[in-house]
Amino acid sequence: MSEQKQIVAIASDHAGYEMKTALREEISSLGYGVLDLGTDGPDSVDYPDFAHALAEAIIKGLAERGVLVCGSGIGVSITANRHPGIRASLCHNVETARLSRQHNDANVLALGGRIVGIEVARNCLKTFLETEFEGGRHARRVAKMG
Repeated sequence: MSEQKQIVAIASDHAGYEMKTALREEISSLGYGVLDLGTDGPDSVDYPDFAHALAEAIIKGLAERGVLVCGSGIGVSITANRHPGIRASLCHNVETARLSRQHNDANVLALGGRIVGIEVARNCLKTFLETEFEGGRHARRVAKMG
């Protein structure tokens, strides 16, 4: 059995619940540990509660990276980015997922469950988890983000 990679936290609201469930399985199949912070069903909930919980889990060191899903991905990314040290990136394709890691050292992938299809989401997730931060000139810029 191979050594487990880092822990990835995942959370969603009701609109992202179905995609979260599929991505949780994908994270695990890629060999990462999963910290599922809810929601646990399709009943209506408030997305900020789950975005705050995920950001706090990363800040506290319970996970190295995170994945957030709501209907559009916008609300969870705005909420998560209110936390110092969180760089949540709303991605719609593999290219934005790759660049969010290479150039911005994003530690949270935000996706719109009603915007992107599940295969695009899986590809974004895989790219997000496997792409390293380039550093160099980008490190100076990331440091200015606060």
